Amino acid sequence: MAIIPEPVNSISALIDKNYEDNQEPPRPHMGCSTLGHPCDRWLWLSFRLAVVEKFQGRILRLFKRGQNEEATVVANLEAIGMKVTKTGANQSRVSFGSHVSGSVDGVIEYGVPEAPNTKHVLEIKTHGLKSFTSLEKDGVKKSKPMHYVQMQMYMKGLGIDRALYYAVCKDDDRIYTERVKLDEVVADKAITRGHRLATTDRMPPPLSTDPSWFECKFCAAHEFCNKTKLTKQVNCRTCAHSTAKEDSTWFCEQYELTLDFEQQKMGCAAHILHPDIVPWKYTSDGDAVVWHTEHGDIRNGLEDFASTEIVANPLGCTEPKVKELREMFDGRVVG
Repeated sequence: MAIIPEPVNSISALIDKNYEDNQEPPRPHMGCSTLGHPCDRWLWLSFRLAVVEKFQGRILRLFKRGQNEEATVVANLEAIGMKVTKTGANQSRVSFGSHVSGSVDGVIEYGVPEAPNTKHVLEIKTHGLKSFTSLEKDGVKKSKPMHYVQMQMYMKGLGIDRALYYAVCKDDDRIYTERVKLDEVVADKAITRGHRLATTDRMPPPLSTDPSWFECKFCAAHEFCNKTKLTKQVNCRTCAHSTAKEDSTWFCEQYELTLDFEQQKMGCAAHILHPDIVPWKYTSDGDAVVWHTEHGDIRNGLEDFASTEIVANPLGCTEPKVKELREMFDGRVVG
C-alpha cells in the first residue's frame, strides 16, 4: 500500500522558512560575544562580511527561545529579591572604540545571595543537555570560553568586578549559576585582539590548515578556507577601496567618503574584490584589477567585469564567447 507523503508546505516548514527569510542581518561591530572565538580568520571574515553565516529555521527558533528566556530569568531573579536593571530594550552598551562593542543582558544592582550588596553583570544563556552537563562539570571558563571572555569584557566596560552567569538547560529546565570575578588581563587581551582584527586590512591566518580539524569542520568559513578561497559576498567591506578606521567608521578611498552601515551592505558598481578573499594573483591596471585565474584573466572594475559577476561565475568571465555576448547585449554574468 502506498504511503501518503507529508505535505511539502507543512506548518513547521513554513514557520522555519519565515525565520530564514527574516533572519537578522550581520552586526556592524566586532561583538564582545565573539571575541572568545579561537580563530582570528573567522573573526576577520565575519566582521568584513566576507563570509555571512546563514542558519536553518530550526536553529533560528532556538536562538529566539534563548532570547525569550531572558525575561523569565529576570522575573525569577526579581522574585527572590534581586534588583535587576538594564534589561530588554534598555540594555547597557559597552564600547571600546575601533569597532569593538557589545550589549549586556542586564545588571544586578543588589540581592545576589553570596554577595547581597555587590553589583553584578548578568549574563543569560540557554544550553542543550550535552553543553549543560559540560558546564556543570567544568564551569564556564573551561566549558564555554567565549561566554567567559564576553563577561570579562562587559565587566571591564561597565566598571563592575563581578558577573553572574545564569544558564538554563533546554531539555529539563535545570538551572546553573556561577559568579565570575573580573580578570582585567583577559578583558584587555580580548579588547586588544578586537582592535587589531577590526582595523587590519589583511586577512589573518586560520586556526588550522587541516580541513578535518574539529573546530574548523563546522565553521561557516570552511568552504572558503579549504575549497573556493573566494567570497560569495559583494559589499563595501569586501571591497579593496574601503578601510575600517580606528574611530569606528568605514571610509571609501574611491569616492573619499565615510559610509554608514546601510551603504556598506549594498556596495557599488566600482567594487573591486579584496585581494585576500580571492584565490588568484593580480596586477593593477589603472582603475581596474586584473585577476590571473587558471582559466584566463578577468578585469575587475567599474568599466569591466563587476565583482558580482566574478563571484557568480568566475569561469564564465574568462570565456571569449561570454565576453562577446556580454558586450553585444550589454549583459551581465549571473551564474
